[in-house]
Formats: sequence, structure tokens, C-alpha cells
Amino acid sequence: MSPEPTTHRNRAVRDVVFVDGVRTPFGKAGDKGMFASVRADDLSVKTVRELLRRNPGLDPARIDDVAIAATSQTGDQGLTLGRTVALLAGLPNTVPGYAVDRMCAGAMTAVTSLAGAIAFGAADVVVAGGVEHMGHHPMGSNVDPNPRFVSERLVDPAALNMGNTAENLHDRYPAITKDRADRYAVASQAKASAAYERGDIQDNLVEVAARVKDGGFALQGTDESLRPGTSLEDLASLRTPFRAHGRVTAGNASGLNDGATAALLASSDAAEELGLPVRMRMVSFAYAGVEPQVMGIGPVPATEKALKQAGLSIEDIDLFEVNEAFAVQVLAFLDHFGIAEDDSRVNQYGGAIAMGHPLASSGIRLMNQLAHQFERQPEVRYGLTTMCIGLGMGATVIWENPHHANYGKDA
Repeated sequence: MSPEPTTHRNRAVRDVVFVDGVRTPFGKAGDKGMFASVRADDLSVKTVRELLRRNPGLDPARIDDVAIAATSQTGDQGLTLGRTVALLAGLPNTVPGYAVDRMCAGAMTAVTSLAGAIAFGAADVVVAGGVEHMGHHPMGSNVDPNPRFVSERLVDPAALNMGNTAENLHDRYPAITKDRADRYAVASQAKASAAYERGDIQDNLVEVAARVKDGGFALQGTDESLRPGTSLEDLASLRTPFRAHGRVTAGNASGLNDGATAALLASSDAAEELGLPVRMRMVSFAYAGVEPQVMGIGPVPATEKALKQAGLSIEDIDLFEVNEAFAVQVLAFLDHFGIAEDDSRVNQYGGAIAMGHPLASSGIRLMNQLAHQFERQPEVRYGLTTMCIGLGMGATVIWENPHHANYGKDA
């Protein structure tokens, strides 16, 4: 007799929730930066240990997987970071891990990849993170781009330099002038300084022992790139390094930074079982590709795709955390969706122009800030985190506020 045919049960997709997130301060890359003598993997270990400290009721053995992202996966950012960081952080040997690379959206990809495992039922509790030590591994170091990219004109040579892609975006959208970009940057600095003064950032920061100016070490708990009091006059005098008489400067773009982030995610059922807090529910996520030479426009199609998947419109989103790789990139996103550059829903605590952008780690910083805003604004139901990605991509994740009166109900 032939055996009965195997049948497969249809699995219900499970809700994925953001339980907690932390980050190190972001330091300036280079020999004088505060993390110059700190290993990248040790920065990441700090964040994972802090998640465990903040959630003492979670048995580390219940963590099903760890994914840690880095753009330059070499040296102290190599050797399968998810696994090595898990071991160094003291997680049981039974907890597996892996590494992720999607350039600037590395941590965001770690989150969404593990969210897929949770939704499918392959995991209940996971740790996602990202780290970038641009002082040890400058962007593009130890990389050998295939010469076919240029020789066969597969991409514009400008696509291999992020600053040039930002200048190209200014060319494509001439209404986004240098003055507008500088004005946006000044506002980002002001909002970040105000957020620090109110204590809105510190809740998710883990202090790190790092070098100070006198040669000793001290606990560092503030982003090193903050420039409070920045004015339009300050930015007007900065040079445009990517193009003569250009529009992109060090003042209206994110800096070169070192730092790490980590987040704890779970299924909604596991969070309830283990008594873990629910700070956000993942609604949808999407990635999209664009012309590499104007990579900054990537958040637009990614957001349109994520909104469609969620059955929502841009009018349903009341909080936006948009990574500020370049001011022009944020302004292109806002202009496309008809959102004013000074709209109070956008980057309420400032962004990467002020705090820094350690590439693969930044996605979880956006999530931390959105979760913090959700707690303080229960009238807001939906928010999104979005960012552009090198070589012409964009990423967006839409989240629901558990403090909203209609949380969990059909939109």
C-alpha cells in the first residue's frame, strides 16, 4: 500500500512586536573619536547585554536567534557577528546567530528578517542589531567593485559615492535648494538638542567606557556629533566636497560615525506569556530598488509598497522617522508625499544629521525613537521608519501604537 500523502497545515501569520531597543551613543569616526580604541563587536555586545539587563524576566535561553548587521564585514566586524556577539554577550551556546549586510538598512533588515521567522512560527523571541565602526572600517574599505559596473555602464560611476548621489538628487529636484537643505539641517540639530534636554533620548542609551581628551577613559552617554546652536550662517560657509559649487556639505548630511544598536522582538503570544512589554506592533515592511545614482529617493517607493501591503495611505501615518543620510533625501521624500519640511510629525527628536549615522546600526535608532514617541502620544495609531540605502534602494517599516484605543483592530 502506498503511504498516505503528506499534508501541510496552513500556518497563520503571527503578530510581531517590538519589545525593547537600545543603542550606544554614536561617536565620531577617526583617531580622535571617542570609540577609536573600542572594538566594534564589543559595542554590539554592550547593547545585547543591556537588553538582557533591562528585561530580567526573560530567560536568555528563550532567545531563538540573533542577527547583527554590519556593512563592512571584516576585522572586528567580521566572523558571523550574530553568533560571535551572542557568545560574547553570555547567551547560552544553544542560541544561534548570523550576520546581515544591506548597507545602511542592515539593522532594519535584521529586524524584518527575524520578524519573518517569528511570523512564520520559527522563532518566538529574537535579538536584532547593527554595528558600524567607520573609524576602523571606512565606507568602501577593503571593497573591490566589479569593473563591469562602469565598463558596461550598469550603473553611473556616481553611484559608488553617496555624496555624489545626493548632489544628483539635488539636480533632479531643483526646488530642493542648498538653502532648504541647510534650513532642514539646522532644525534637526535644534530638535535633537531639545530632545536631549527633555530626556527623550537617554532612555534608550547604554553608556560605554571610552577614551576622553585627557587620555583616560570615562563613561560616554551622549552622541559626539551633536552641534547645538548651529545656525544657517554656520552652514553657509561650509565647503561642498562632492562638487564645486555644489549643495551637499558636512552640515546638511550625516557624519562618519561609530556605534551599535540592538532590539528585542517577539511574537505577541510570547510577549504575553513572558510578561514582556509591547512597545510597537509591526504592520508591514517593504524594500525597493531605484536608480543607484539617485539612491536617496529609495524611501519613496519602499513607503508606497509598505502602505499598499498594509492597506493604509500616507494620511494614516502620524509619525515619521526618516533617516537623515542627507537633508536632500529627506526633503525629496517629504515633497513627494506633500508633507511640509517643518511638519511636526517628522523626526520629532531630530535625526542623523545631528546624532550621526553609523550605517548598518541606524535602523533601530529610528525604531527606538518612534517607540518612545508612541508612548507619549497615544492618540497616534500608525508611524513609520524609513531610510535610503546605498546602491539604489529604500526600506520602510510601518508600526502600530499599542497605546492607541483601536490597537489591533482592523484599520
